[in-house]
Amino acid sequence: MPSAPASKPHTPFDPRQLAEAIGNIAGRSHALMENFLKAGPAMDAAALDPLGVGKAFLDLTAAMMANPQALVEAQMAAWNAYMNLWFGTANRLMGGSNGNGKPASGADRRFRHEAWESNPFFDFIRQSYLVAAETIQNTVAKAGGLDEKTTRKVHFFTKQFVDALSPTNFIMTNPEVLEATIQSSGENLLRGLRNFVEDFDVQKGRLRIRMTDDKAFELGRNVATSPGKVVFQNQLIQLIQYAPATAQVHRRPLLVMPPWINKYYVLDLQPKNSFIKWLVEQGHTVFVISWVNPDGTLADVDFQDYVFLGPLAALEAIEQATGEREVNVVGYCIGGTLLAGALAYMAAKGDTRIVSATFLTSLLDFSEPGDLGVFVDEGQLRSLESSMSERGFHEGAEMATTFNMLRSNDLIWSFFVNHYLLGKDPVPFDLLYWNSDSTRLPAKMHSTYLRAMYLENRFCKPGGMTIGDVAINLRDIRTPAYFLSTEEDHIAPWKSTFAGAKLLTGAVRFVLGKSGHIAGVVNPPAANKYGYFAGPEIGGAAGEWLARATRHDGSWWPDWQRWVAQYAGDDVPARRPGDGKLTVIEDAPGSYVKKRL
Repeated sequence: MPSAPASKPHTPFDPRQLAEAIGNIAGRSHALMENFLKAGPAMDAAALDPLGVGKAFLDLTAAMMANPQALVEAQMAAWNAYMNLWFGTANRLMGGSNGNGKPASGADRRFRHEAWESNPFFDFIRQSYLVAAETIQNTVAKAGGLDEKTTRKVHFFTKQFVDALSPTNFIMTNPEVLEATIQSSGENLLRGLRNFVEDFDVQKGRLRIRMTDDKAFELGRNVATSPGKVVFQNQLIQLIQYAPATAQVHRRPLLVMPPWINKYYVLDLQPKNSFIKWLVEQGHTVFVISWVNPDGTLADVDFQDYVFLGPLAALEAIEQATGEREVNVVGYCIGGTLLAGALAYMAAKGDTRIVSATFLTSLLDFSEPGDLGVFVDEGQLRSLESSMSERGFHEGAEMATTFNMLRSNDLIWSFFVNHYLLGKDPVPFDLLYWNSDSTRLPAKMHSTYLRAMYLENRFCKPGGMTIGDVAINLRDIRTPAYFLSTEEDHIAPWKSTFAGAKLLTGAVRFVLGKSGHIAGVVNPPAANKYGYFAGPEIGGAAGEWLARATRHDGSWWPDWQRWVAQYAGDDVPARRPGDGKLTVIEDAPGSYVKKRL
């Protein structure tokens, strides 16, 4: 019998040859995809991809193909990680320990169920996912060759992709869901389907995941309950004056200017965490702006109109209500940006009615806007402006989705799992009720805000923006200022707010709180949570300031009260809404805030 042919010895592939092969097709592959995307005059790239995600990832592909060695190295690193995982899992199944495994406990709340660590099968799924997620994100990070905006975009949407593919988001790979399915004979999935049907808007083709029980709350009954009256209104604001809680009050009133991208009552959720209630108890005569929820009739309202019809109109109304011309003002988020615009305008006019300014998590310098910058480029703005021109406003639900994507695991996927896979009903939670109470934005104002600030960063440049007849300059602001920023802020990154604080030429106290954009601000002293850093004069880099700062326990609220007291004036008898020249229009919280979309 003829002998069998000798088998060729197995030779592992050569990574260098693989890199060369990939490199050889890089240019042709990129050209092929570009020609495909350009083909056909009927293809509207902006309509098909308003966020520009496809173009960004096409550029990423080209960068990867142009640097094949890095791609192969990433794949080899992933291979090694998987080999370690496989060996560790096999060892564990044979009675040993998985010494190389990553523990499920820690900051990642997706894997809190004990089976993610105790069960070898689910532990393997979890760790396989973490290896894949780390590989994908590291590969993207090391691609190189991309401009800064494209780099941020691909990083952000890569994370969205990775988060969406978590095994916790699927029935068969989530032990908690499987356990609930067995125990309820599948009733959890039926309830989840019913919840999905209720949440899906057939008319708009949009899924709106309910975060809380909307029926559990009512403005004026169990949220926004601080007693007060609406004493002034125009087409943009209602001005609420709150009833005093002390026999004597500080002579100078306090005006609070919240953002108009959401509603003011985040500062008055419940008595135990109400910033407004606490301010009244400190002896301030508190006025709060409640912004209108605009429709198409306000399409042409611009940023400067918010200055004139917001803080400037409020200052005049407060003088009529109290007889006091000088006021302390607090601006929160974009309300602080508006406050800076108003102060710069007033400085040019010699108007000194605002004697102190407080900026809560407010951006003045937009050169480093964080992840929100991913949503602002010329292509996206053109697409947004086109849609806004048709209806006259930016839809509140779209803005809410953008903010939720900044923390997708906490604000999207956790609710997806609980609501649709576990079949749980939303629980009553005041903060989530407020978070779901979206507001619209006038088309012209929103376009100006995104272009002048986020895209072109003109707000912080001398003469970069005009309000009325004034080319404003933030460096003209000499009003004493208090800046509160928060370490984990995804909306107004603290190092960027620090850069903005340095633009002002008056005395500035900068304080860095723990936690994020909401929890770090709404942090009552009684909770004794988080803590804050304060102390040194601002100057130099943000990291240098933090290295010199002193950490304090608890809430920043008392620190601010000690600071503002020096500008509050002597004590006078308490004032009640309607005592002055303004008549009461209606009870707080007013009608503007009650308009839900």
